Amino acid sequence: MADNAKPRFSSIDIALIVMAIIWGLNFTAVKGALSDFYPLAFNAIRFGTSSLFLLSVLKIREGKIGIQRKDIPRFIMLALIGNTAYQLFFINGIALTTATNSSLILATTPIFIILFGAFLRTEKVTIRVVQGVILSFAGVLMIILGSGRPLAFSNQSIIGDLLIIGNPICWSIYTVLSKPMLEKYSPLKLTAVTIAIGTIPLVLVGIPSLSVQNWAAVSSSAWLGLAFSAILAVGVAYVVWYTGVRHIGSARTALYENVSTVFAVASAWMLLSESMTVIQAAGAALVFVSLYIVTRKSRSITK
Repeated sequence: MADNAKPRFSSIDIALIVMAIIWGLNFTAVKGALSDFYPLAFNAIRFGTSSLFLLSVLKIREGKIGIQRKDIPRFIMLALIGNTAYQLFFINGIALTTATNSSLILATTPIFIILFGAFLRTEKVTIRVVQGVILSFAGVLMIILGSGRPLAFSNQSIIGDLLIIGNPICWSIYTVLSKPMLEKYSPLKLTAVTIAIGTIPLVLVGIPSLSVQNWAAVSSSAWLGLAFSAILAVGVAYVVWYTGVRHIGSARTALYENVSTVFAVASAWMLLSESMTVIQAAGAALVFVSLYIVTRKSRSITK
């Protein structure tokens, strides 16, 4: 098949950029909220709120919440992997390693999604998508190294690093194994039901923290940060993610997770007065170049 350079940028891509902006801002929102909340208490309330929000929207939009009985085991598995395990790996891992290490490890998510997708044959992978993933990872690496905070993989951080590696693995499995379900269920229903199921263990794990949380000390800005994270970063953004997976594929959608790193740095620069170096700006540009590359038609390497 001849290569065609015509762009394929669509309304789905625009929605995914909005999702990336939300996720980028979410780092700042969560960072501020956790100054008043215990992490496990924060997660319990955040996902509980998101579950109620999504289930309410699902009931209004589709009239019913239920799924087919034969699909219940698959939904439970997806919920435990993509929500419960992911969040527990992250909360415990980030406490035992550096933010720099975590950022680089999380940037491998598109790579894992391509590998799992190719192994399970859930979708075709194009040459340009592979090129885009490589450039996107290189861009994130430049953003991280350009921050001046060194990578520090060592014996002291190894446990935390291994836990954080669980995040891209969990999210990749969650994304790739969810794709067949998107042929039967809407992105809204898939997101709402899996988050609701995954929230139950998070609330149970968070009970000790909830019982000792100093509620009087929680500021209004912390509550706003929690609301932003619950409604937009989890509720709305997860639905957009699966809309992308359904319409443009998991590998191409995965690149937008790295775009959130760009907006995280930009929001910290604008809102927290953190610096942005030339190397970071070049890395951000490379991430967007990767998006341009994958929106151009190409032959599939799986043919």
